[in-house]
Amino acid sequence: MTDTPARPIQLLVVDDHSLFRRGLMALLAQDLRFEVIGEAGDVGEALRCVARQRPDVILLDNHLPGVLGVDAIPALREAAPGSRVLMLTVSENEADLVAALKAGADGYLLKTVESHHLCEAIVKVMEGESVVSPEMTTKLVSALRAQPTVNGNGEGGGATVATADAELASLSVRELEILHLIARGDSNKLIARQLDIAETTVKIHVQHILRKLNLTSRVQAAVFAALHAS
Repeated sequence: MTDTPARPIQLLVVDDHSLFRRGLMALLAQDLRFEVIGEAGDVGEALRCVARQRPDVILLDNHLPGVLGVDAIPALREAAPGSRVLMLTVSENEADLVAALKAGADGYLLKTVESHHLCEAIVKVMEGESVVSPEMTTKLVSALRAQPTVNGNGEGGGATVATADAELASLSVRELEILHLIARGDSNKLIARQLDIAETTVKIHVQHILRKLNLTSRVQAAVFAALHAS
């Protein structure tokens, strides 16, 4: 476990299955980096909680009564613009994944995720990174290949072949190496260990990669690499 921050990350758990919701809350309560400040079983209740409590991160299920989680993302973000949205769902449907990212979700995880990976994902989302379950990355790539008009600044890092080639040519050998490791799903810490460099150096390289490729997140970088650098 990493050092406890001055203020815990405040979480709202939105899931209509009370047993799962309470179990997740109990699990997260064991990690001093987090504070669960609210729970909701449907979108209406979630909107009221968000407006009242302004959580840092909203853990949002997709299959909710009445309104799907992905359809509620714009309203949740409008109610609390500073809150991050992390989908936590059983849905392996690529359409749900793409819809969630387009709607503004900061991440998409399956409920089969290991607890420590979930906790690390919450921290990453809070730090401004985007996270997607590794088993969903291939589906994301497939969905984006079927949508060739998606642009590099949008949901996934699509680009014309000529533009992609030019952007890849702007990367250094080390940056290309790191890009491929990002596409594989490796964390900065793992990349640093494999390349025998400092983690802070990896972070700087990642920032340069995103800037040169005109992207805004690691998820977009991973998809870009899968589409254009394989």
